[in-house]
Formats: sequence, C-alpha cells, structure tokens
Amino acid sequence: MELCVDFGGTELKLGIIDRGTPVRTSAIPVDEADLALAKVAATRLIDAAAPARPTAVGIAVPGVVDRAAGRLVKAHDKQQELADLDLVVWAKAAFGLPAVVENDARAALVGEISTGSAPGATDAVLVTLGTGIGTAAVMDGVLLRGAHDHAGILGGHLTVDLDGGLCNCGNVGCAESIAGAWALRRELAARGDAVTDVKELFAAAEAGDADAVALRDRAIRAWGACVVSLCHAYDPRVVILSGGIMRAGTAVGEPIQTYVHKHLWSSSHRPAFVIPDRPDLSVLRGLSVLAADDHSQKER
Repeated sequence: MELCVDFGGTELKLGIIDRGTPVRTSAIPVDEADLALAKVAATRLIDAAAPARPTAVGIAVPGVVDRAAGRLVKAHDKQQELADLDLVVWAKAAFGLPAVVENDARAALVGEISTGSAPGATDAVLVTLGTGIGTAAVMDGVLLRGAHDHAGILGGHLTVDLDGGLCNCGNVGCAESIAGAWALRRELAARGDAVTDVKELFAAAEAGDADAVALRDRAIRAWGACVVSLCHAYDPRVVILSGGIMRAGTAVGEPIQTYVHKHLWSSSHRPAFVIPDRPDLSVLRGLSVLAADDHSQKER
C-alpha cells in the first residue's frame, strides 16, 4: 500500500492506493504547492487507513524531474515552492517512508497501462489536458525518460502555430500556449466573455455561440496537432486522453480522434483512443506502481 501525492496545477490530490485500487483519496484546490498542507492532509489519510500503513510514497510534479535527485527541475511559472527541493528527503522527514518522484504525465501513463483504461499496453502515448498539456510515451514496454529525464513529456510544447505567441517555456506557438486550460482562461478573460472556464466554453459552443465555437475548434485543432506529432514520433497502438478537460468525455475525445486519424501520415497506424473512467485517479494509480516497484528494488 502506497501514499500518493500529486502536486497538480490547480489541485493537490492525495491517495492511499493498494495495488492500483484506491483505499482513500482526497483533493484540495490550491494555486501553488503547499508542503505543510500536503503533510497534514496525507497524515489524515494515513490515520484513516489504519491499522494498515503505506510502505512507500509516490510524488508527482507537473514538470521535468531529476529522479535520481528526487527534485523538480523546471516547471515554468508553476510550483515554485518545489523548485530544487529534495522531495525524497521531505517525504522521509514527513512520513518516515522512502519515496519516488516522477513527472505527473509519466505517472498517469503508468497508471493507465497497469490498472487503468489500457491495461497491458506496451506501445502507447498519453496526453493530459488540464491546466497545461502533459504527455508521456511507452515503447516496447519501456517508459521513455531519456538521458536527461526530458523524453516524451514535452509534447505540449510542440509548435503547432508558427505565428503563435511566445509560450512561458520560451518556444513559439506551443499547443499548451493555445489550448492549455490556463491559455484558454486567459483568452476568455481577454475577450471579456461571461464564460470563464473550459466546461462553460464547450457548453456555450454547443449552444451556438459563434465566438465559443471558434475558440473551441481552435483548441481541438491544437490538441489534435499535438497528438498527430506524438503518433508520428512514437507509433503507438493506443492514445490515452486524460486530465481535467477530459471530464467532458467524448465531446472532446471524438473530435480529437477524428482530427488525428484524418491528418496522420498515410500509412501510419490509426491508434485506438481511450478515455479513462476516472482521469482524476490516473496519476495516483501510476504513483502507486512506481513507488511499490522502487521500494521492492531497494528491499532486495
């Protein structure tokens, strides 16, 4: 049984997970990482799960990680409190348990191919549509990390518009800078629209609001172009769409799949698309697997 802590862009999610099955979970709205709050909330979960007790901690962060050092390397304007903090040491001090730290999208992919929506998949990409756009890939059963822990996770920062604005990552026309939830909220605020979030945007588009339709369709094209590039790079059998925006389900998933299948290289495999029933649990499930595996290896 593992304690899992997901420092998300808008929520702190926590869970006691047993072999991929949630025992207890909680979610707390936050603007930035709050380590004191995370410790208090996690301790409550541990106490509530007694007499069973977790044996390891999994921690997810929305940025590039140095897994060996247990640190968040870079997240660009997000989770500043976590920058360069040794989270393995923090977990040991807070809970007396060993810990593993991973990028949130990689953790989500592990969660979905282990006990989630695509169990057993060995060639897959995952795209999390939320505050930002996170991505991850597995090829031939190997989770991609790369020489510097950057591989596979920066798909949201692929250029999809050469004439687009400057993203906070430094690149131009990133998918995230066009269709991440933060970018969509910024666009809605600039328009002075009564619509304030992505859910309302899709509802307004369905109701026939012309401005909402244009903004929704642009977002779908950006998400679709991002997935096309990921498919060209990694040749997956399955594409997993997760994250908070996917609470809209097929209203988002179906147009993305249609776009991708239409625009892929002519001989490319047309992958299956899946949407987790509980996208809010993707990261926690994956952290459970990663923490259990890491703890098992260290025990040998």
